[in-house]
Amino acid sequence: MTDQTTTDGSVDYAKTLFLPETAFPMRAGLPKVEPEWIAKWDAMNLYGKLRQASKGRPKYVLHDGPPYANGNLHIGHALNKILKDVITRSFQMRGYDANYVPGWDCHGLPIEWKIEEQYRAKGKNKDEIEVNEFRKECRDFAAHWVGVQSAEFRRLGVEGDFSDPYLTMNFEAESVIAGELLKFAMSGQLYRGSKPVMWSVVERTALAEAEVEYHDHESDTVWVKFPVRGAGALAGTSVVIWTTTPWTMPGNRAIAFSPRIAYGLYEVTAPEDADNPRWAKQGEKLILADALAADVFAKARVPEGGFRRVGDVSSSDLRDLLCDHPLKDLGYGFPVPLLSGDHVTDDAGTGFVHTAPGHGREDFDAWMTVRRDLERRGIDTAIPFTVDDDGFYTKDAPGFGPDAEGGPARVIDDKGKKGDANARVIAALIAAGNLLARGRLKHSYPHSWRSKKPVIFRNTPQWFVHMDKDLGGYGLEGGSQHHAEETLRARALRATDATRFVPASGQNRLRGMIADRPDWVLSRQRAWGVPICVFADADGNVLKDEQVNARILEAFREEGADAWFAEGAKERFLGNEHDAAKWTMVRDILDVWFDSGSTHAFCLEKRPDLKWPADLYLEGSDQHRGWFHSSLLESCGTRGRAPYDAVLTHGFVMDEEGRKMSKSLGNVVTPQEVIKQSGADILRLWVVSSDYSEDLRLGKTILQTNVDSYRKLRNTIRWMLGTLAHDTGESVPLAEMPELERLMLHRIAELDEVVRKGYDAFDFKRIARALVDFVVVELSAFYFDVRKDALYCDPLSSVKRKAALEVVRTLFDHLVTWLAPMLPFTMEEAWLSRYPDADSVHFEQFRTVDPAWRNDALAARWQTIRKVRRVVTGALEDKRRDKVIGSSLEAWPSVYIADAETRALVEAADFAEICITSGIKISGADAPADAFVLADTAGVAVVFAKAEGEKCARSWKITGDVGSDPAFPEVSARDAQALRELQDAGRLPA
Repeated sequence: MTDQTTTDGSVDYAKTLFLPETAFPMRAGLPKVEPEWIAKWDAMNLYGKLRQASKGRPKYVLHDGPPYANGNLHIGHALNKILKDVITRSFQMRGYDANYVPGWDCHGLPIEWKIEEQYRAKGKNKDEIEVNEFRKECRDFAAHWVGVQSAEFRRLGVEGDFSDPYLTMNFEAESVIAGELLKFAMSGQLYRGSKPVMWSVVERTALAEAEVEYHDHESDTVWVKFPVRGAGALAGTSVVIWTTTPWTMPGNRAIAFSPRIAYGLYEVTAPEDADNPRWAKQGEKLILADALAADVFAKARVPEGGFRRVGDVSSSDLRDLLCDHPLKDLGYGFPVPLLSGDHVTDDAGTGFVHTAPGHGREDFDAWMTVRRDLERRGIDTAIPFTVDDDGFYTKDAPGFGPDAEGGPARVIDDKGKKGDANARVIAALIAAGNLLARGRLKHSYPHSWRSKKPVIFRNTPQWFVHMDKDLGGYGLEGGSQHHAEETLRARALRATDATRFVPASGQNRLRGMIADRPDWVLSRQRAWGVPICVFADADGNVLKDEQVNARILEAFREEGADAWFAEGAKERFLGNEHDAAKWTMVRDILDVWFDSGSTHAFCLEKRPDLKWPADLYLEGSDQHRGWFHSSLLESCGTRGRAPYDAVLTHGFVMDEEGRKMSKSLGNVVTPQEVIKQSGADILRLWVVSSDYSEDLRLGKTILQTNVDSYRKLRNTIRWMLGTLAHDTGESVPLAEMPELERLMLHRIAELDEVVRKGYDAFDFKRIARALVDFVVVELSAFYFDVRKDALYCDPLSSVKRKAALEVVRTLFDHLVTWLAPMLPFTMEEAWLSRYPDADSVHFEQFRTVDPAWRNDALAARWQTIRKVRRVVTGALEDKRRDKVIGSSLEAWPSVYIADAETRALVEAADFAEICITSGIKISGADAPADAFVLADTAGVAVVFAKAEGEKCARSWKITGDVGSDPAFPEVSARDAQALRELQDAGRLPA
């Protein structure tokens, strides 16, 4: 301040004020500046320096769930990775070594499917390509997308070891995955079995539950008669079933009923009607659930009153029945028993469930439960393989298989369309006289989540892991406690109970899935992935030889899993100890969920910069049946406990109306678009401001709301930076600070608790809301507004000004570090604007809070003072709106306060300054009838009056002491003192 005069010789008082000065721009320009920050962080090796600075600290490990390396990121990826980044940064800034190692799932059908699509586009057949050549194309494809996605994750502001991520296709990883599989083999948990699995004809592979989604599908439905065998009381009657999968009739081996359902014998009494043809003949007797009989006859076109109930059919009657298969004459001459089943209801259908053990889990379980009893009765319990990999009937489906006229019928074709199997089965049922009715039903049906085509249940040889076989002490060498029940299911349930879930409901969800799941299907009929690298004999027994295993794992470590498919691999691994003619080399590929479920083994356990178990796994809520699930089973089977201490789940991103995003609706929001338009910090602010425990919404309006919140945050930080340009670092003892400053320190102490507890609870919405509200409501609209006069105008010696500067300094340090995990780009820019010699805000720790700052009694007093202030500001706003005044400094209102205690509090405060008026009058008298009041603040009223006196040319306050110092005739006494001190300091001409 060397030149304080204008051209006409008058004083330019603006130049004597301590107005904010900063190069921190009002406009963020995030799309442009954020990549510059990433480049600076790379140039300074921020990640490496963070690891160096963290040495010796306790580790906090969030283990990354691997996305598939097969395309650009979508908004769900952004949500997921931003949440992870906020967590690791928050722990890093609270004294931990929070190293984040990103990873990718590189094997499996999503990638193989993309390469096959490329082949099909070129008219090539995958099966004609040498397997390792095909696998190399898959590897190259995955490597490309790892690079693309790495850059996209970095652009989101995610910090981690992107130069050395974990990849399931790395040779070391493939060796460890194979080693984990061999542990299951050596412990006896791995077995070859024959069970119905979900099968994608389109993709030619078995699917896990996690790879299936449900969509509406129109199915053929049939009501089918099973003639009762024998000469008993029910001879000549038929049991009626209903099914939505007519094509499974060749696989039928039983009928299920429920002892809880009332059944009856019904007779068709209505004569045939040429105008209304039907398959139900007059005199025909049918066994049905009483609750469903009328509906069945309606479907069979039997007119109302055209049937009668003959009598009861008891559970004991049903239990002893044997029926003929409805296609008996086509080669299905075996007896069909009736089985009691808990899954049978009378909600729909007939009260009887067609049971094809090769085509459904409940059917299989019901059949296997009574297998021994059926064998004692002389019933063949073998489960047929009626449908092959391509969806065609086999020789186990007489009349529809390869020997049938016209060749084998097909259930689903290569494009996922319905084949001719239903039509041919229905035609055969009609010809046999055993079709009662038919129809169509639109219902939810399983589809592959990749091809989006329907799947089928089919019996096929696969490799499984036992869920209910006793493991003894296997896998407990690491100190896990031994329990009486040591099945994989029991271990997994105990581990689930010992895990922290956020939200807590996730525990019951995962527990329910573990409790009810069948044995774990590991095999896939694909080419790209880690093979099930075992040898089996003709009976499915697995070769258990540690030397063979060692040769396999060493080869995988050096050459990758391609070694399994190389010429001469069988002889190489078996060596001279085993007869190659006895052992078959399994060619199936491991389910990719086993790959990702093993990441803890080749990442957490192998890297010295991480630890096992992880503190946290974090993914979308669908991963209860995916990564959380497979990781739990893999680790419990080999180590006896979960590989994580806590599991956090988030919802999915919908549009602003709560609809699923889809290209057809045109409502897709991509992270790339948001970043290009607004910047990554806006996207991050949306994430931390949302309740991620539920499905989230995103669209233009929601984004604009976050842009507005960001702008308010940024402008407040900018004002603090400008004000701190005048900070000399002086401190004022707490006891000497004005109450208003002590109130702000109290609020910092309160917020510090909110922030730390919020980060511990992963409750970012609470933190973001608390900080935004604090900045907008308490700082910008209150504290800073009140203190601008003192900060801009008070003398250099003013304790109030020094205290305010100290509080602004403290506020800045706390706010910027608290917000750095959420908004890393903006807070880096702000921090280095304030501390240009610092390396990065991300090396900082959250500032500590002096316990003496906490003052609840002071906060309670100021809550009362601020309630009174609201009435004053309301009255002034009315006058400003009516253009009676332009600035609140033109006012000198009278405030009527009925309560003596409240009045004393207000009188003890500098209430004119708090209300930003030139003066104020406090009164305990009754308020005039026309005084301004607020309905929610009883006992307080305000009467407006204009301030009297002269306007200070420097502070613009209207006071009675302007000109009281002859040396400075245009300003108030306070401002005159400030000018004199500036003059004495050589900052104002004499």
